[in-house]
Amino acid sequence: MPALGVASSFAVLANAAVTCTDSSISGDVGTLQSPPLGSVTQTHCPVAGSIEVGTQASSAAYAAFLDAYAGLAAQPCDQFLSGTLANVTLTPGTYCFAAAATLTGTLTLDGPSNATWLFKVGTMGTGALTGTHFNVVMANGGSACNVTWWVAQAATLTDSNFVGTILSGAADTVTRGTFEGRAFAQADVTLTGAELVGCVGGTIGGGHEQPHKAKCNQGVGNGAEGCDPGNSNHHNPSNDENGGTPGKPGRKP
Repeated sequence: MPALGVASSFAVLANAAVTCTDSSISGDVGTLQSPPLGSVTQTHCPVAGSIEVGTQASSAAYAAFLDAYAGLAAQPCDQFLSGTLANVTLTPGTYCFAAAATLTGTLTLDGPSNATWLFKVGTMGTGALTGTHFNVVMANGGSACNVTWWVAQAATLTDSNFVGTILSGAADTVTRGTFEGRAFAQADVTLTGAELVGCVGGTIGGGHEQPHKAKCNQGVGNGAEGCDPGNSNHHNPSNDENGGTPGKPGRKP
């Protein structure tokens, strides 16, 4: 599964320009380009984090963003979606729109804290994400930092309460509303009257994390227990996790 690596601490990444007006950003902000092409313009926009304009740190983060973007582009879809996603509840997985996605209403993401969701917009090569009065709600412990939006072209959010990491092939524009996640763009990022709270950690991509298995009750004769036998089978046939019997353990040493 792709990873953000050194880009994970950034709340906003743009190619050249970040423009933030009457907004706030919690997390690092960076651009690939150095001045004068690269710029971060703040008008009544406090940033709780570092501002990196064409620095070694932001250049490395931008490269990691592009690597993750390419990796997610190749990730297969579990299901194709259509419509606005209003009043829809989705469990963890990878969901795709073949072209553009115009979203409104409330989308509920239902899953545990280690579950991940990936939304891919424009899998046929073109398609923008447009969210207007679009609210994303996490249920049953799900984490906003485990939600990813891969977008072939631009992402535009207006009067929305959005969650997740956006990785777009063009510009990101956020007007009013709240945003918990990251806004990464291969063009510019513009925030107006919005509150963006960056993620700390999290996992990009979509699907289910493997559940943790309890340790086995060591010893042949207990039967298969759906557990983790640890390293015991590397030393001697000491458990029957695959259903062995005394003298004929199920696991190979």
